[in-house]
Amino acid sequence: MDHRSPTFAADLEAACPDGVDVYFELVGGSVWEAVMPLLNQFARVPVCGLIAQYNSNGVTEGPDRLPAVMREILSRSLILRGFIVREFADQRPRFLDDVSAWIKDGRVRFREDVVEGLENAPQALIGMLEGRNFGKVVVKIEAP
Repeated sequence: MDHRSPTFAADLEAACPDGVDVYFELVGGSVWEAVMPLLNQFARVPVCGLIAQYNSNGVTEGPDRLPAVMREILSRSLILRGFIVREFADQRPRFLDDVSAWIKDGRVRFREDVVEGLENAPQALIGMLEGRNFGKVVVKIEAP
């Protein structure tokens, strides 16, 4: 599903006929706007990033949406929590053991967008911020 598609919100709604109980927020912007109406009562939203706003100058177009978002949080008893990785650093060894096993047995699958060469890192970063990648962006460099 392409989050840039003009039918993204409808496509997401069709893919989630029973709503959403947990949404891991990394993007913000139009993705959040599409997910918000689908959140079920007591849904949980760990917020780890808002990449759609990283280049924002703070001025938004249109009406102030904060009151509507706050009303939804209140009326559906949503749980939003900031999720900063450093707060969980003590769990890293167990995480690596668990996820390594899950990757090996196929329970966790991932995609990487591999860019060759350090000289291409700036363009890879720009592309990631503009949403041109799929999955994690990795810059592969040769060791001396």
